Parts: sequence; C-alpha cells; structure tokens
Amino acid sequence: MACINRCDLGLLVLRVGTGAVLAAHGSQKLFGWFGGGGLDATAKGMEAMGFHPGRESAVAAGLGEAGGGALLALGLATPAAGAAAAGAMAGAVAVHVPAGFFNQAGGFEYPAFLGFTSAAIGLAGAGRYSLDHATDHRLDQPWVVAVAFLGSALAAAAVLGKRATRQSAAQSGEAPTDATGE
Repeated sequence: MACINRCDLGLLVLRVGTGAVLAAHGSQKLFGWFGGGGLDATAKGMEAMGFHPGRESAVAAGLGEAGGGALLALGLATPAAGAAAAGAMAGAVAVHVPAGFFNQAGGFEYPAFLGFTSAAIGLAGAGRYSLDHATDHRLDQPWVVAVAFLGSALAAAAVLGKRATRQSAAQSGEAPTDATGE
C-alpha cells in the first residue's frame, strides 16, 4: 500500500472516530440522545458555567460539536468543521481548566484532545476518502481554512472573554456591565 493511501486511510479513521465522538457529544446537548440532558438542561448548565444567554450558548456548543463532528466524519467542508469543533472545545477547556489537566479529576485533557484533533484535521484536510475529495475540494479551499479558523478563534475569544468578565464581576460583587444586562 503506497504512503499516500496509508495516509488517506489514516485520515479517514481519525476523521470518522473523532467526528463520531463529537457528533454524539453534541447530540446529547441538542437532543438528549445517548443519555444527555437535551437543550433545556444544557442551557441551564451553560448558565451555571457562566455562559449567557444559556440557550444560545447551548445551541452554539451543540451545533459546533454535533455539526462539526458530522462534517468531520464525512470529510465535508473539513476546514470549517474542524474550526467549529475546535472552537466549541475551547469553551469546554475553559470550563475544565480549574480542575487541572487530567480528565479523572475533571480536568481539560479530554476536550483539549478533541479540540486539537479537530483543528489538526481541519488544517490537514480530509484526504482522498472524503466528500471534499469527491466534490473536487469546493469547500476545502485555502481561503476557507483561513476564514474558518480566524472566525472560530474570534468567536471563541469573544465568548470566553465575556464569560471571564462576568465571572470576575461576580467574584467582586459587581453588576454585569454589558448593554444587555447579561
């Protein structure tokens, strides 16, 4: 088997495995599948973790995970899928950072791994055994990589910055300062 075929086969296995885990995880949030709480419970959880408004945050996280994961598994719009999943995982990492690195103590090991893996696939491309390849890479152009990752990074920075500001204000006993009262 030639190296290119082995590499493409390896990307297929990595994409499908990572994408399936992310899609299942996001489906727990959005639909309550696989023992998840569904959108209402996830929205309450997001509020408790400092993401406001909770429902919109739950939808964004669920779509980033489920949608990004499904697209990664299919190898379709791979840069956008990888960026979306990585952005969603950045939020999860922020929640778990206070518990340290290792997952067994509630740390950020697991979401960081999923985020880095998603980003790597988005940057590397889906390989030959993908819908991107079958569609002549129409949704896997260099400009898509740049726009998707820049957009995801800016969105994650904005959301996490807002969360950090709210948490800091709550710790000091101040009222929220943004225009929405959130």
